[in-house]
Amino acid sequence: MSKKLSQDIAFWTFRILGWLVVGILLWILGFIIYNGIGVINWEFISQGPRDGMLKGGIFPAILGTFCLIVGSMIIAFPLGVMSAIYTNEYVRDGKISRFIRMMTNNLGSIPSIIFGLFGMALFVRYLGWKGSILAGSFTLGLLVLPLVIRTTEEALRMVPDALRVGSYALGASKLQTIRYVILPTAFPNVITGLILSVGRVSGETAPILFTGAAYFLANLPSSIFDKFMALPYHLYVISTSGTNLDAARPIAYGTALVLITLVLIINFTASFIRKYFSKKHGAH
Repeated sequence: MSKKLSQDIAFWTFRILGWLVVGILLWILGFIIYNGIGVINWEFISQGPRDGMLKGGIFPAILGTFCLIVGSMIIAFPLGVMSAIYTNEYVRDGKISRFIRMMTNNLGSIPSIIFGLFGMALFVRYLGWKGSILAGSFTLGLLVLPLVIRTTEEALRMVPDALRVGSYALGASKLQTIRYVILPTAFPNVITGLILSVGRVSGETAPILFTGAAYFLANLPSSIFDKFMALPYHLYVISTSGTNLDAARPIAYGTALVLITLVLIINFTASFIRKYFSKKHGAH
């Protein structure tokens, strides 16, 4: 077999596999849209559920999911970025850095239900937060913390050492170099970790099941110490419980479509921020 023929076979194999992945994604999205678009209207988006969740809307679940996403990112993003800066910029390659990275990887491999049990034991019971948005946000923040650390470390490693050396040569301190040179350069890629984290947080059910998610609430939460509804848990319950699953199935597909749309909106917003900072840094 000639070299050119081997290259052509490899090229078309990878191309077909790539388009296959895209096709599977489009098929899943099309299936959800086809089955869920019929229930999407203003009432479904803006009102609370009633009549055993078979009528009304899912606004409390949308609000609860948004609060969890924002709360968990407020917790995980600063901690993850600062941890990555420490391991990549301050700790020399050696036993300590390898140990930190090994423990980070181990933390990332723990099943989400274990995080849920840990969050219930620590935040709900020991700290006395009970089932609440705060407890759920901290639990989900810890869940995605390893992901933020790993993606931020990779972004920091992509910054050329010449930029660090040039900054030091101009008399900047290490902290100034990190603040004004390294972070602005790496920030567009750091946003990738934020996007991946949002996607995972928005779809987790087990952690919030133990930390405050409710199937139905008559009133919207008024503080971070209140229980909450969330789209993943709402979707799980309405798809598996109740006496009329056939009537609930369109609502389940509608809930899934709203959840996907919410994640896409947040991801597009984060991508826009990433593109903005990439252009801003490139202009300098």
